[in-house]
Amino acid sequence: MINSRTSKVSFVKTAIALSATALLLAACGKGGDKSAAAPVDGIEVKIGHVAPLTGPIAHLGKDNENGARLALEEINKAGLTIDGKKVVLTLVPEDDAEDPKTATQVAQKLVDAKVVGVVGHLNSGTSIPASKIYSDAGITQISPSATNPDYTKQGFKTTYRLVATDAQQGPALANYVSKTLNAKTVAIIDDSTQYGKGLADEFEKTVKASGVKVVTREASNNKATDFKAILTKIKGSKPDVIMYGGMDATGGPLTKQAAELGIKAKIVGGDGMCTEKLAELAGDAVVNVTCSEAGKALSKMAQGADFQKRYKERFNSDVQIYAPFTYDAVYVLVDAMKRANSTDPAKILVVMPDTKMNGLVGNIAFDSKGDMKEGVITLYDFKDKKKTVLDVINM
Repeated sequence: MINSRTSKVSFVKTAIALSATALLLAACGKGGDKSAAAPVDGIEVKIGHVAPLTGPIAHLGKDNENGARLALEEINKAGLTIDGKKVVLTLVPEDDAEDPKTATQVAQKLVDAKVVGVVGHLNSGTSIPASKIYSDAGITQISPSATNPDYTKQGFKTTYRLVATDAQQGPALANYVSKTLNAKTVAIIDDSTQYGKGLADEFEKTVKASGVKVVTREASNNKATDFKAILTKIKGSKPDVIMYGGMDATGGPLTKQAAELGIKAKIVGGDGMCTEKLAELAGDAVVNVTCSEAGKALSKMAQGADFQKRYKERFNSDVQIYAPFTYDAVYVLVDAMKRANSTDPAKILVVMPDTKMNGLVGNIAFDSKGDMKEGVITLYDFKDKKKTVLDVINM
């Protein structure tokens, strides 16, 4: 991803045995000033990463951070030279707690820390407010997982994403409901976040246009764990399908409680709930779920199995969902540094629109707004409580 696919593969295989420098960088991410200990054998260049590291979806935030860290450690191990100078990358991780106000605060903190670019944020509801901070500072922001179309509709020249949008994901789910499930009626619930509501809105527009009747539209919140009142109301309308716009931390209890109430409707949802964690939270009821991811499945990535192996060896856990996208986001930033022959954020920003890479997640190139030119939606169901690919839709 830096010079060629061949050169990248050659050093990736040796990445597990970390150098002393990489160990030092990993230590920088533990508490306090995360970038205080500067490398001793090269120019320190800081890359920010933001995701919820506390709260109900902290497992997704840590997954994203791990993907970025793995890429950074590999690059440092291989050695990076920009403008004739050895560069050592430092990851500066921040926790936005899935909160918009906190997101703007940590965004300003990263600007003040003089990062050259930011990988994040995880959620649309945090990526969007933080994006103005990065835009004002002229710092590239690459979200690995924010799907709300508004993120890249603001006219900022700093915003990029490595996933498809809800304007693609919502219709993909809606078409599955109308054409594959042949549903006649659907109930919609969202978690009132920019992500959950935005996805539900896009789904509703398409499903209505296809002739499916929306019997009710309900709103919850992203901290809810008790859905029985909403589900009891929905049960009376006997929908064929329930669509949920939200994350796995809430989608799991919703799915489990629907089964407990004897609701037979199929449950569909987006990437926020499309994780292995959903099966843990929903129990046996997860067999009733179909969900989507706004990107290519890890199992369908050419180097996906190798990435999963290296990730597991490094972090002693499996990939949750978007770690491959944060991994590629770091490589995109470094590719821009190399093409600009500079670590100046302004010069990096100039070359970002011309990005053309064969990444782990596929071909990476951006349109004029910063969206992926080749969006992919993957549909999954669950067999033996494991995500199983149903279909891959090229947008």
